[in-house]
Amino acid sequence: MKRWFLWVLLFVFVLPIYAQTPAAGGPPARKKRVAVLDFDYATVRSNSSALFGTDVDVGKGITDLLVKFLVKDGTYSVIERQALDKIMAEQNFSNSDRANPASAAKLGKLLGVDAIIVGAITEFGGETKNTNIGGAGGGWTGFGLGGVGHKKTKAICAIDARIVDIDTAEILGVADGKGESSRESTSLTGGGGHWSGWGGGHADFGSSDFQQTIIGEAINQATQQLSTGLIADSPKLVARTIVVEGLVAAVDGGQVVLNVGAKTGIKVGNQMNVERVTKEIKDPATGKVLRKMANQIGTIEITDVDDVSAVGKVLSGSGFKVGDSVKTITQ
Repeated sequence: MKRWFLWVLLFVFVLPIYAQTPAAGGPPARKKRVAVLDFDYATVRSNSSALFGTDVDVGKGITDLLVKFLVKDGTYSVIERQALDKIMAEQNFSNSDRANPASAAKLGKLLGVDAIIVGAITEFGGETKNTNIGGAGGGWTGFGLGGVGHKKTKAICAIDARIVDIDTAEILGVADGKGESSRESTSLTGGGGHWSGWGGGHADFGSSDFQQTIIGEAINQATQQLSTGLIADSPKLVARTIVVEGLVAAVDGGQVVLNVGAKTGIKVGNQMNVERVTKEIKDPATGKVLRKMANQIGTIEITDVDDVSAVGKVLSGSGFKVGDSVKTITQ
């Protein structure tokens, strides 16, 4: 009786756990790839200009800070800004497209990511309390007019974001964040820091001096809260299976050069099958090629990639020729 009971426990508890455990030595699941577009700041543009004295892209500054938090967490693989900016320039992507899911989805396909994160700044500024004797309260300067005046400001920042499916432009997840400084100061860039990290239309929100300002405290708090929400939505994303196909463009010793590169989704470390077409099956009525019969002649591993080409080292096989086809499934 006792032996029977032990077998029941084995089947109910132990075997299911074993079945869910990845096989030893198996390839680890890749991280889901995302790109983060610069946040739209149109609704707070006047507040930003009043604070900095010029039009500063606070959306870009908050995006850089969000990317920093996401990379530090490690749940997502985040596309570098340089690669993102390059594709955006090639596609003439405008600021008005920042929060457009359809435009973001199109951009995501070119980047080979699983999803695009778009967002907007909905609140940026402060709540001001004026104390004056014989005069009127001031604006952003911190002092009253016509008498003895004093102003205290508490900084506030609110942002929201959406995770967009690049195939359907469907919104897979939403998150928001709101921060409010625990301190007050006579200016939003005050509160203990000596930050002046803006210029050329861009603000550096990642510096330690910025973190000491009250607006820096509010932005940091809001962005951290937003990143937590985006990370929690990670299970809603599906890691896309990317099929990459191309041709051998050159063979140089043990190196095989391909006519496809990063734009198609190839990355260093990918393994590709090399095949040689032996026969084409054509539709007898239209002459259209229905199927290509091919034999696998080897495999290569990608060692170097640029936008339009890739180089691989031979793992198996020999006799590779220009025109041989290559195909892989990138996980």
